[in-house]
Amino acid sequence: MSIYKALTIAGSDSGGGAGIQADIKTFQELGVFGMTVLTAVTAQNTTGVHGVYPLSPEALGAQIDAVAEDLKPDAVKTGMLWSAEMIEVTAEKIAAYELKRVIVDPVMIAKGGASLLNEEAVETLKRRLLPLAYAVTPNIPEAEVLTGRSIQTMEDRKKAARDLHEMGVRNIIIKGGHQPEDGKVTDLLFDGETFTEKTNSYIKTKNTHGTGCTFAAALTAQSAKGNGIQGAFRIAEAFVHEAVVHSLDFGAGHGPTNHFAYQKLSNAGLEL
Repeated sequence: MSIYKALTIAGSDSGGGAGIQADIKTFQELGVFGMTVLTAVTAQNTTGVHGVYPLSPEALGAQIDAVAEDLKPDAVKTGMLWSAEMIEVTAEKIAAYELKRVIVDPVMIAKGGASLLNEEAVETLKRRLLPLAYAVTPNIPEAEVLTGRSIQTMEDRKKAARDLHEMGVRNIIIKGGHQPEDGKVTDLLFDGETFTEKTNSYIKTKNTHGTGCTFAAALTAQSAKGNGIQGAFRIAEAFVHEAVVHSLDFGAGHGPTNHFAYQKLSNAGLEL
């Protein structure tokens, strides 16, 4: 039996709904062995981020070295990278070890509004990391920051996707959760040639903490298993949709999504 391995380079969420914790849960649920490189520790719960404590760039680099030299991953996800220096180290190591299928989740703002990426780091992300990316998974506000383009319509999203492709990214997925329309949410995939739209019903709930991390982690897991971008996109969509439909209602703020909902329904024989 083949053992597929995925690495997440991201921050820790002490509340367990997002970040490294969400990534590991998603990898496990989708049958992939998860490995981690920690960029920062956050003091976080459903009400928001109450503190961010970054590790040193040296600690970041040493972790990547340790994993890449002995346990070369089949796919890599990047999440909260915090600073330009951390992005530089990450990009340098990805290139040096020739790591493939790199999924960049350009984490910028937490659900509660806290900034998770220094402003000066955005240009470094665009210049150093995006050209190494197999896929990038911004939400609409993140896509606006990356492209400098106002996004109000689907045509705007397509233009932004083309912009990101010109920056060197092979596949772009712009998530539509910030712009529901007629009770539905549409995510857009651009593979450099073709646009694919995936529409789900809009779930009215405040319990959406970690949806971005979880989506990118599911895409990474499927990519690690060798799935093409269309198949990985379909599974990631279904995984997150079920996680939100069956979200966990606890905590005083934005509760977490349910990372084991997809497999529970799949094991019950329900079509997803």
